[in-house]
This record gives sequence, C-alpha cells and structure tokens, in this order.
Amino acid sequence: MAVGIFDSGLGGLTVLDAVSRRLPEIPFVYYGDNAHAPYGVRDADDVYELTTRGVERLWKAGCDLVILACNTASAAALRRMQESWVPADKRVLGVFVPLIEALTERQWGDNSPPREVAIKHVALFATPATVASRAFQRELAFRAIGVDVEAQACGGVVDAIEEGDMILAEALVRSHVDALKRKMPDPQAAVLGCTHYPLMEEVFQDALGPQVKVFSQADIVAESLADYLQRHPDMRGPGEEAMYLTTGDPKRVSDRATQFLRRRVEFISA
Repeated sequence: MAVGIFDSGLGGLTVLDAVSRRLPEIPFVYYGDNAHAPYGVRDADDVYELTTRGVERLWKAGCDLVILACNTASAAALRRMQESWVPADKRVLGVFVPLIEALTERQWGDNSPPREVAIKHVALFATPATVASRAFQRELAFRAIGVDVEAQACGGVVDAIEEGDMILAEALVRSHVDALKRKMPDPQAAVLGCTHYPLMEEVFQDALGPQVKVFSQADIVAESLADYLQRHPDMRGPGEEAMYLTTGDPKRVSDRATQFLRRRVEFISA
C-alpha cells in the first residue's frame, strides 16, 4: 500500500503532512536528500541524477508510486524521467500540475484546449533552477491563455529554512516579494513554487497583501493524490511500513523535522 514522497530536503514534509492527514490509511515513505540540498542551485543533469537515485530507493521500499514533492525536481527532471526512464509498472508524479489545475480551475485530467481564466496576473516564487526551467509557464500554457506570469527566484530561502534560521528566511522572503512587486506591482495571485515555502506562507501573504490569493501546494497535492489513487488503486505499492529516509545525518535531520512538524520524527539513513 505504500506511496513514496521524495524531496531534496525538508520542504516535502509539508506535502507529507497534508497527504497523511488526507489518506491516513496509507503508509508513506519519505526520502529527503538532505546531503545534497538545496537542488535549486544545481543544473538539470545533476538534479536528474540525484532524483532518479532517490526514486529508485523508494521503489526498493515498496513504493510503486512516487510523488516528487520538490518543485525543482518536478521542473528539471520529471519529464525526462517519465519519457525515458520510469518503467511501465511504476509511476512518478510531480507537484506542478495539481497546482496549475487549481489556479486555472480545471478538473484533473481535463485535456481540453487552453482557455481564458479569471486570474490574469500571477507571481511565481520559486528556486533559481525552477525559474530557469520555465516548467511552470510551459505547463500553464497547456491549460490557460492570456495569463501573465512574473517569476522571482528566491535565492537563500531554502538554505535558511533547512538551517532553521526562520528570522533570515522571513527577511529574504520580504526582500524577494519587494523585488517581484517592482516588476509586477499588482499580482492577483501568487504561487509558492517550492514545498519549503508553505512554512513561510503567512510571511508571503503579509508581504503581498490580503488582496493577493496565495496558492500553496500541500493541500492541493493531497486532494490530487487521493483522486489519483481512487482511479488507480493498483498503484498502491507492496510496502507496508511508513519510514523517513535521509541521505544526511539522521539525528540532525530528525531534530529539524521535529521542529517543522511539531511532533517527533525519526529519520534513518537511506
């Protein structure tokens, strides 16, 4: 029954928390590649190699379905993986598409031509690698027309969160929002295009103002996964044990994860 959740570090815990609440009967195996975080400053080939290595480990743990709860991996590696690497009996899904479906108010699997949507001006906050990939704009163009996207690469935010320096993370978020607003003064919506960023969602909202609708991924991905598993129950893998795996130092990662989730989490070496 197990499903895998992959992330470059701790940000994917926001997704894990949401999917665990939505699907409490499913054992989830989490893989954090903390030894190589952050991915947002790496090139596409490097991200691909690290992501495939982590996904293979999750397959070994009995997870036939793996969610890339990492926007950088979803942007830089997922399409290449799906086209030439993932075997027929496995699935690897990303976090961009559910977010874009929510933004454009389209149902899962709606393959109709792109159309006009209510939101015309979107601010995208993401890692440098995600911004450089333009994957968000590409996926959005499949579903909507006439949407202006202004992307802001949020350097340093993931590093600060991973180090537990939330004061620095807040200062960086506010600086990046100011930079975005100089390019797009009045966004209608903001997309938090990194699974670390929900930990700073209140700061993003405060800096943007109450008139901006902030789209955060965790709950959106949880609903999408529940829908997917209802339609594809065969993709529940044979694994039966929930686990937290890390390529980093298990004690240090466990302590950081416990701070984030406000409950004790024990990681083991991947």
